[in-house]
Amino acid sequence: MIHILQSLVMGVIPFLFVLGLVVTIHELGHFLAAKWCGVAIDRFAINFGRPLLAWKDRSGVQWQVGWLPLGGYVRFAGDESAASVPDHEDLEALRREVLAKEGPEALRRYFHFKPVWQRAVVVVAGPLANFVLSTALFALLLMTVGETRSPPHIREVVPGGAAARAGFQVGDVVRGMDGHPASDIGALQEYVSMRAGTPIRFTVTRSGHPVNLTAAPVMGDIPTPLGAQKGGLLGVKIEPLQSEATHHRYGPVEALAGGAVRTWDTLKTTVFIIGRLLHGQVPADQLSGPLGIAQTSGAIAHMGAADQPNAWLGFVGGLVALLGLAAVLSVSIGFMNLLPVPVLDGGHLLFYAYEAVMRRPLGARIQAAGYRVGLALVLGLLLFATWNDLQRLRVFQLLGGLFS
Repeated sequence: MIHILQSLVMGVIPFLFVLGLVVTIHELGHFLAAKWCGVAIDRFAINFGRPLLAWKDRSGVQWQVGWLPLGGYVRFAGDESAASVPDHEDLEALRREVLAKEGPEALRRYFHFKPVWQRAVVVVAGPLANFVLSTALFALLLMTVGETRSPPHIREVVPGGAAARAGFQVGDVVRGMDGHPASDIGALQEYVSMRAGTPIRFTVTRSGHPVNLTAAPVMGDIPTPLGAQKGGLLGVKIEPLQSEATHHRYGPVEALAGGAVRTWDTLKTTVFIIGRLLHGQVPADQLSGPLGIAQTSGAIAHMGAADQPNAWLGFVGGLVALLGLAAVLSVSIGFMNLLPVPVLDGGHLLFYAYEAVMRRPLGARIQAAGYRVGLALVLGLLLFATWNDLQRLRVFQLLGGLFS
């Protein structure tokens, strides 16, 4: 139990840093787009709940940091009313109220009276900011840290495993998987772990000659710093081919292009994993929630700081590792927010598409019902992921042992 508490505490600061960075940039996307469109803004909030820190700027926007680190929001003027899910009657009531109190010029400042395209720009700016952040972080890491490439070299083939059945041999050098380059061990392991039961076409070099092999990884337990995780196993032990190891640090333009490519690859991977989850090809108990992200953040920060000669380099190493995690998480949050689920940005875009086609907003009752369903789905997924985290951390077993 003490070990679990220590792990959670050590993960709190890295978790707050990673999630705070990703959420802040997401909300800044909404905020800056709204400012560009001339929308009046009441509040910019990071985290939920009672404010721990709050202040107002010269334009009257209240900036605040809440105590519950599960997201953030930008509240526009007029959002306190029923017009948060407006239909024609709601908009007319809000229009009359604004005209009576502030005059006709004030209507231009209210989000719900903006053209549909401007509202859509404000909404999509949040996820877009996440993709920009991930591209910038990947580019920063490519410029400062660079990347080491070393093809995976087969050191041992497990008898009876997927690789043995496919014809892999000791000494083979993996060059590609389904046409994707096997630039290093991490690329190979990530690709294989997500494709249990799916045949993969491998290209290897054997005694200097290319050989094509097809193997279907089997589902099994993959050891990680966070404990065993389910994933595809090829049945080989690999090591980097040191004779071909190269290290490259990118220039600004090349790094930016590389960052965009890595953002796109991460997005494709996210979509692929979600598709396999929906089809039951990946166990649902692999979903992680806030506790899992906190544990991952702590473990990655620890790995980045490990084996450094002094505390300063340890801090830098941990920070670099966390920036890499933030880049990946930013892509996931950007994509998830674009899903057509009410409450999420994608749900708002769906309602705006209806309004653009029908020339009037969807009925407030239908919108409100959609928001309730969407909220229930999001909360249900969050609870399920948190349950998985608690099971993975063996909290229930430990609590049971305390009272037995």
